[in-house]
Amino acid sequence: MTSETTSSTDALPRIVPQRGMPEQVRIYEVGPRDGLQAEAVRVPTAVKAEFVRRLVEAGLTTIEVTSFVSPRWIPQLDDAHEVLTAVGPLDGIRLPVLVPNERGLERALAAGAREIAVFASATESFAKNNLARDMAGVLAMFEPVVRRARAAGLPVRGYVSMCFGDPWEGDVEPRKVASVARGLLDMGCTSLSLGDTIGTGTPGHVLELLDTVRGAGIPLERTALHFHDTYGQALANVHAALTAGVTEFDSSAGGIGGCPYARSATGNLATEDLVWMLRGLGIHTGVDLNALAATSRWMAHHLGRPSPSRVVTALA
Repeated sequence: MTSETTSSTDALPRIVPQRGMPEQVRIYEVGPRDGLQAEAVRVPTAVKAEFVRRLVEAGLTTIEVTSFVSPRWIPQLDDAHEVLTAVGPLDGIRLPVLVPNERGLERALAAGAREIAVFASATESFAKNNLARDMAGVLAMFEPVVRRARAAGLPVRGYVSMCFGDPWEGDVEPRKVASVARGLLDMGCTSLSLGDTIGTGTPGHVLELLDTVRGAGIPLERTALHFHDTYGQALANVHAALTAGVTEFDSSAGGIGGCPYARSATGNLATEDLVWMLRGLGIHTGVDLNALAATSRWMAHHLGRPSPSRVVTALA
């Protein structure tokens, strides 16, 4: 694992540990999949594979590589097989891929996937707009996918979208999120990621949701959080979740990405911004901040626009 190092000339946050915080946090890097899926600029397969390799060199050990969704839905990821086979397998590195249905699972297994993720919704509107099914239908669709993946020995992550707010329905009740999350665990998912897809969450809302989820018998050690920074709340929300005991967070190198099915969803929490805050709290991530920022600047060049990350901009 790459150590958390920078050169002596670089600006660094003062390390001031806070009581009650975890010693270590796992970063679940989603840049190659969730980051690139909504980009209008076509990214060549070789560049996507190099992006993953550079992220590994920067010390990230869990990187969601691609999605085996139909190319008709997300043309940017129509080279999922080629990208996954170009970068994996790698010893000690988790390379999960997203699958939308049983056909997607078959394609992922054929490409050598060792870990998958499925995605449900906490609202009826997003389920219908994203997956053309109601919430119950989405869970029913994924039940055989999860069963087959677990039978093949693969870990399965269950995403829950729209956990805080929905562009069609507004505020989302935490009990609805907990119900969907419980359903994913009951069908065999080994971990969960609760997503603030349109970025409306605030720290108090985060703590309320986590209390509700825990009350439904869902262990926080199996739960990650996925924040978007639409209203500038992502890092504040991470801090709140840390105080509650969450130790895994999704982020995207350079802050790229968004949800193609929700127009109000802006970029993901930037991995560099997350690492900067965690480093200041004395929390270990294993990430080399300089190498990561350089990777994000490299990808921004390929995308033809500056990185949205505040830390990438500052370090440049």
